[in-house]
Amino acid sequence: MEKRLPNQKYQKIIEAAIKVFAKKGFYNAKVSDVAKQAEVADGTIYLYFKNKDDLLISIFENSMDDFFNQASEELLTIPSPKDKLKKFMELHLKLVQKNPKLAVVLQLELRSSHKFMQEYKAEKFFEYLRLIEDIIIEGQEQNVFQNDINPQIAKRVIFGAIDELALEWVLMNSKRYSLEEAAEQLFTIIFSGIKHKEEK
Repeated sequence: MEKRLPNQKYQKIIEAAIKVFAKKGFYNAKVSDVAKQAEVADGTIYLYFKNKDDLLISIFENSMDDFFNQASEELLTIPSPKDKLKKFMELHLKLVQKNPKLAVVLQLELRSSHKFMQEYKAEKFFEYLRLIEDIIIEGQEQNVFQNDINPQIAKRVIFGAIDELALEWVLMNSKRYSLEEAAEQLFTIIFSGIKHKEEK
């Protein structure tokens, strides 16, 4: 998928699309709705995006880039794989809490896109999973995590748990728990299952 380098107008359209898709839903929203929200002509949208699906995928890619860059930078400063895993969970759920409209789009609307689910090669998502895998492997090398844990499986289990908590939180009308509590509980549960027998 080729695109021009992001600029202010590109970013303005992305932000407008997040608001429109979160409010109206991806299928009910029109490109003209996004253009109106972004205060640009309808044709301007097509200078940057092929169609509405392309716009939705771009929202996903932008959000994954932002998360990957932030997470990579913060994890580099943490020496312990155990603490890295906890921080990773916290960062993901903090992103959900900080950007509720984006969370609605990523957790709900993205899943309703046939193009994304069936055709899109989610390279950005694989980068996300590799961050988890690298943490697991590092932990195994340091005897923090069990060596018989398959990192390929573990990363999917961890993502699935984070994703389910994020989805539940987005769907809750009245929030029964904070995402800070969710991150803490999730880490405790996951770590108790994968920690090395000598690790406390």
